[in-house]
Amino acid sequence: MASFLNITSPPFFSSRTSLSPSPPPTLTAQLTQFKVLLLSLYIHSRPNQETDSEPHETAPSPSNSASLLSSSSVSTYNWCAGLGGVGFLETAYLTFLKLTNSDAFCPIGGGNCGDVLSSDYAVVFGVPLPLIGMISYGLVAALGLQWSGKKFPFGIEESNGRLLLLGCTTSMAVASGYFMYILSTKFSGTSCTYCLLSAFLSFSLFFITLKDFGLEEIQKFLGLQLCIASVVIFSLNTSYATLQPASSSLADINLEYFTTEITTPSSPFAISLARHLQSTGAKMYGAFWCSHCQEQKQMFGKEAAELLNYVECFPNGFRKGTKMIKACADAKLEGFPTWVINGQVLSGDQELSELAKVSGFKIEESNQPS
Repeated sequence: MASFLNITSPPFFSSRTSLSPSPPPTLTAQLTQFKVLLLSLYIHSRPNQETDSEPHETAPSPSNSASLLSSSSVSTYNWCAGLGGVGFLETAYLTFLKLTNSDAFCPIGGGNCGDVLSSDYAVVFGVPLPLIGMISYGLVAALGLQWSGKKFPFGIEESNGRLLLLGCTTSMAVASGYFMYILSTKFSGTSCTYCLLSAFLSFSLFFITLKDFGLEEIQKFLGLQLCIASVVIFSLNTSYATLQPASSSLADINLEYFTTEITTPSSPFAISLARHLQSTGAKMYGAFWCSHCQEQKQMFGKEAAELLNYVECFPNGFRKGTKMIKACADAKLEGFPTWVINGQVLSGDQELSELAKVSGFKIEESNQPS
């Protein structure tokens, strides 16, 4: 209709202006001419009005849809680059700790982060889990950074790029959900700040990527997402099932920290020796559940044992995967108790006379050990 009016209106308007040399028309004729003039002006302006209103009344053209999709995708890619970068840094730090067997700094939860990181669940088919996370976050960050500049290498189209990102973030979100389940069931009462941060990043990336897809597209790719989720869960179950026979004997160990009362009295020699060991910086490393450690303290007696520089290697209790505190790990202990006297390492419980000899304690006749 608009094109028809555009073609016919100019000739009609020009034919009316060409009648000006004719004799003056009557009033009725003048009114008729005026109406025709108004009608002609209206028809002449009609295409511009329809052009202005068409974008609001009709569906967006393919070019407009592409530009809207492009601007939305750029925003999504920027988010993927930013959040993926944060996740990459976090998992790179955890990978370093895992490979070097170092303790994790836990802003919340004390040593619980290290308990999770040193457990069997931190390895998938022999590969450290943080390393897998670092690769995944790094891939998402690299794709987001590359595609935010509208650079699609290897001939990848933008639609395929969006689908690739959706597949990556879907697998990451499913894995994070699985590990949250493991954390709540196998590590009940344990707080893992890094686990929660990784889960937050994974689910954020998933929903940010998903929002670019319409309802019809989501329904179209739902089957693909379910397949990805099934593969991830099956792989993790298979990996952890192979570890169960080797670790089942330790799975139920969960010892809360406790102290054992020293009941034997201290001899004058034991008290003098304990003071001497304390003054020389000698240390005894032990564990609260170690029976030989308790026997060593009983040799000194109650009063003397309180004077010793005793280092408890598991002050927060012991469960499967719990690591010794840093002081004990740095001492490279091979068992409990372990004495370190003037740089010399003595393993196992020692006679008081042997401790006196190694430490250079002079045994006075009145203070000889009984």
